[in-house]
Amino acid sequence: MWWRLAHRRKTKHNKAISLQSEFHFHFEFLYFGARAVLGDQRPRQRNRQFHRSTWMTSPKDSWPRFSRPGISMTLLETKDGVHYFTFEHSREYQQVQFKFLDAVESMDPNNIVALLQLNPYHIDSLLQLSDVCRIQEDQEMARDLIERALYSFECAFHPLFSLTSGTSRLDYLRPENRAFYLALYKHMMFLEKRGCPRTALEYCKLILSLDPDSDPLCMLLLIDFLALRSREYQSVLQLYQDWEEHRNLSQLPNFAFSTALCHFHLSQQENMDPEESHKQRHKADQLLQIALIMFPCNFVIPFLMPLLDLCTVQPDAAVTSHSFFGPNSQIRQLPALAELTGLYVGRTCTLWREAAVMLWLEETVKEVLRRVDAKDPVVEDCQNKRKQRYQSAPRNIHRHVLLSEIKEATSTLPLEVTTQPVMGFDPLPPLDSVISYTRPERPRVGASNESALSLFFRSLLPNFNIQEDDMEVARAGQELNQEVNRLMVAMRDMLANIRFQEPPREDNPYRDDDEWD
Repeated sequence: MWWRLAHRRKTKHNKAISLQSEFHFHFEFLYFGARAVLGDQRPRQRNRQFHRSTWMTSPKDSWPRFSRPGISMTLLETKDGVHYFTFEHSREYQQVQFKFLDAVESMDPNNIVALLQLNPYHIDSLLQLSDVCRIQEDQEMARDLIERALYSFECAFHPLFSLTSGTSRLDYLRPENRAFYLALYKHMMFLEKRGCPRTALEYCKLILSLDPDSDPLCMLLLIDFLALRSREYQSVLQLYQDWEEHRNLSQLPNFAFSTALCHFHLSQQENMDPEESHKQRHKADQLLQIALIMFPCNFVIPFLMPLLDLCTVQPDAAVTSHSFFGPNSQIRQLPALAELTGLYVGRTCTLWREAAVMLWLEETVKEVLRRVDAKDPVVEDCQNKRKQRYQSAPRNIHRHVLLSEIKEATSTLPLEVTTQPVMGFDPLPPLDSVISYTRPERPRVGASNESALSLFFRSLLPNFNIQEDDMEVARAGQELNQEVNRLMVAMRDMLANIRFQEPPREDNPYRDDDEWD
């Protein structure tokens, strides 16, 4: 089934690590790309502190002096040529982690800043503060904090841990490993937004190689987009060919449409033989027709109509008025499918803005409508498959949607996700996590005698405390008034500072000026 990308069956060794063959890493992009996007040139100073040489990031002289924060990596086992590792926290690091959780619960970023001043390479504090800086539009500081976290991780690597071989694994079920996944993901997205999709693609492959069986961050929903932006059309088709049998990639909307788009771009290449170009175009037409029939909702209307308006092209009235792509089809759409199609629409709109691509899309839509009106059995077959396959989405897809922050997808998340607290340093942790140490319970004064009113204010104000005995009533009432006033002031400040602004993106989706060819 389509959700096998979350829980796929065990396969033979050659398929389990097939990343080594068809998706071999070009690590020079990780190395040079990280340096190419650095905005500052470090001054040559006689007293410059020594930094360990690393691959993923370039240490900066402005960083605090590095001392091992208490993170190490252990080799758990080696099986069939694959090495299974895990990060471990020392007792001292665990104590810092407990303080970090206290700082998060206080909802005051200044507490995290204070913790970082004492522990400048604490990973979760760097990730959380990076999110705060990004929300406040301090992109440079947000990137710097993520790079510092990656540097701290790389200094803890086991000698056998390899970023390029595709044979090193990290179990996402272990909380100590998740921060490495998130740091890589955030760094990858910063690279993509800075116009380095090819380098971002290599990081995407790296994240996928750490746990290709469960794919905890659902990189299969992103890898085709980065490959298309990098013009790596054959890589997408090769991945689709090698993984379709055991991962059912055709049941994901992003691969259904992206493979068609890859064949179309290959057919447009000037150095291609005319006969081969015709074959590629015919294959593109077939794949796009099947994709539109299988996933008709949320694609044609959001893409075709606004884009044709931008190009001053008038859409055919038969397309705009047909029920197959109309509003009723979106109402009937299953939640899991709406999540996937919304993610693809929001992420890849720039890839479909070329005039030739849009005209090809409009022509294919007309052919699809002809097949629908002719009662083509393929249409009914796809409808039945949709009803059977997309009843609910696995947890890793929800996690990917939250990390993507794409409004077309986040608006379709189910209530069980949107009604629970989501922490930026560990979004939607697995329900079957492997816990190596636990946070000690904190004593709560008067917890057993708290009233409903007291519990309500404690949920709003973690520091609020009230003693319900006669001698403390007056003091508690005064404290309550003070805390309520602080809450109201904080809420007014929050409402006054809310701004709705789309994140900046590159006008040219294929811009790759800062990368090495």
